[in-house]
Amino acid sequence: MKVSCWYNNKDIRIEEIATPAPGPKEMLVKVMSCGICGSDVVEWYRLPRAPLVQGHEIGGQVVSVGTDVKKYHPGDRVFIAPKVPCGKCSYCLNGHHPQCTEIKERLPGGFAEYILVPEILVERGTYLLPEKITCDQSTFIEPLACVVRAQRLARVKKGQSVLIIGCGMAGLLHVKLARAKGCKVIAADINKTKLEFASRLGADSAIDATNNFSERLVAENGQKADVVFLCAAADSAVEQAWKCIDKGGMIVLFAVPAPDKKVVVPINDFWMKEITILTSYYCGPPDITEAMNLLESGRITVDDLVTHRLRLTDIAKGFQLVSEGRESIKVIIKPHE
Repeated sequence: MKVSCWYNNKDIRIEEIATPAPGPKEMLVKVMSCGICGSDVVEWYRLPRAPLVQGHEIGGQVVSVGTDVKKYHPGDRVFIAPKVPCGKCSYCLNGHHPQCTEIKERLPGGFAEYILVPEILVERGTYLLPEKITCDQSTFIEPLACVVRAQRLARVKKGQSVLIIGCGMAGLLHVKLARAKGCKVIAADINKTKLEFASRLGADSAIDATNNFSERLVAENGQKADVVFLCAAADSAVEQAWKCIDKGGMIVLFAVPAPDKKVVVPINDFWMKEITILTSYYCGPPDITEAMNLLESGRITVDDLVTHRLRLTDIAKGFQLVSEGRESIKVIIKPHE
């Protein structure tokens, strides 16, 4: 079978490996669709494990199952979580599923024709796709679940003004979800195309973030934002987030700068204004279930976010599109097309 082996963003090789056969508690899944996540192109995050087969936003179909697998059958369409928490440690019991220290197995990379799903993911990380969710839509389940968790932690509610800084795929999912909750949504980005997307998807205002835009935010919104979701990793974006939050508000760091970057927090000012800074990384099983419910019910639609569908052999072009971020929102790899 063919796999895409990632060495760095400019060195991605299509390689041939043997198609694995499932053991008694494993299953082989045909990858129908796999999205390129923004984190896939962040080299400081991925290089320590290179070379590797990336891809964790999956829509697939079961090909064969081990003798002990009874829950799934050949032909079933499935979404598979990248990893599953134990559900028993102190982190899991306190709702910090992404911080679970008992995680041993991860989903093999989905930029491949097939993946061998390990036992723990067969048992607790595989979800049957409802008829209303296509394999392409399935590639949004994990990123939407991350957005669901971030907005839940931030206690986003109807009537709040929500500012999303950075209108890539994740930022636009934040726009859609906040809009569905009845919030006043303001989107900010330096890319005019992405701002146009945000407007079409329901943002009440779309602000050019090229320069200091806190004054324009107040002019259009009547006040600073109750909640700011930082979905861009640029230093300037972080600085703008500090300036755009209202008293008693909350800033959610959904994206962060590279580890070698130093972030200065105006802590004295925030202390006086009672500003909360929150981080949100990944998602947990309840968030995946909620994301699937949102997609199945149609409360959140995602087909309008797909800008490119590419063959596995064209994955280098996909990584370039996502890295540059000018012409793409969601890039989906179709290994069997």
